[in-house]
Amino acid sequence: MPSNLVTRIFIVFAWLTLSLPCFSASDNFLLYVGNSMGDDVSVVDLASLKVIGDITVGPHVHGVAVTPDGRRLFTTSEVDHTLIISDTETHKIMGTVKLPGKPNQCAVTPDGRYVIVPIRDGDSVAIVDVNQQKIVKLLPIKEPHNSLNMGSNKYMFVTSMGSHEIDVIDLEKMDYSAHIPVGGRPRPVVVSKDGRTMYVAVSFLHGFNIVDIPEQKVTQRVEMSSEHPGPPRPRQFESPDTYTHGLALSPDESEIWVTSLLDDCIYIYDLKAKKVVGRLNTGDGPNWVAFTPDGRLACVSNTDSDDISIFSVKERRELARVKVGKVPKRIVISTMSVVSTSQQAASGSVPK
Repeated sequence: MPSNLVTRIFIVFAWLTLSLPCFSASDNFLLYVGNSMGDDVSVVDLASLKVIGDITVGPHVHGVAVTPDGRRLFTTSEVDHTLIISDTETHKIMGTVKLPGKPNQCAVTPDGRYVIVPIRDGDSVAIVDVNQQKIVKLLPIKEPHNSLNMGSNKYMFVTSMGSHEIDVIDLEKMDYSAHIPVGGRPRPVVVSKDGRTMYVAVSFLHGFNIVDIPEQKVTQRVEMSSEHPGPPRPRQFESPDTYTHGLALSPDESEIWVTSLLDDCIYIYDLKAKKVVGRLNTGDGPNWVAFTPDGRLACVSNTDSDDISIFSVKERRELARVKVGKVPKRIVISTMSVVSTSQQAASGSVPK
């Protein structure tokens, strides 16, 4: 990666660290759960720890993303090959964008202008202009799977399983600005706020790789011990090379929470101590992980038990296991919009 490009990326991430919104314990958060064998997204109120609604989108939901203000939900349908745009207040579909193949995990820019969608069977990634509701650029990439936005309106990350790398998209140039090798077939990925470090789950690894972004190299392979050594038992909704399907970086960046398909649990890895410091049981088939922005709660989708495990981060315990739709996979958390809060208060569904 050229040094001037690295500098520009770091400037963007440094600005983001200072400008990201602050959250307090009084904020209300909603968890959106994509039910991959259904046609809907379950909405969980993280104050009451209950399902408060369902948004019908399209069959076989794969990708789930939401704007920071919580007003627009984006999902992808593997059957219809579409990106669906929904209003979270009315639960109505606002528009759909036809895609050239089977879409996977999408991501949206903070301003809601662009959504990028990996096309798994088309070896491409689609850049969708939300206002125009159309694809404005299709970039080549080998077997893409997950996309990620870290709060930037300029840069997006997308995993290339076929090339064993994470590619960085510059939305101003509508082209790639970097190709970062990650030491294996990448699954989920998270990036530190300063843009220097990447944590990547890869196939056949019960753990994750740590990648130095400026140096474009793996600096550490973290292999976690397990109670049930791999390979994992056969699962209907997961490939046998997947030992870890979900991981998330805590908002204070002190810990990585990593799902285990070997042990049906989530492991907590302390980045300073460089060791596993906790283990929490989940439902069957832990898949995706998400923290509330204030760092109080961590949520895990469980594909084989059709539920969500919700944990208190501080207390290291499960607060609730919430039943949702069929085979929940991708999850995302957003702040509850003011209109949604007032509507639910009027109906008596928001706890006082």
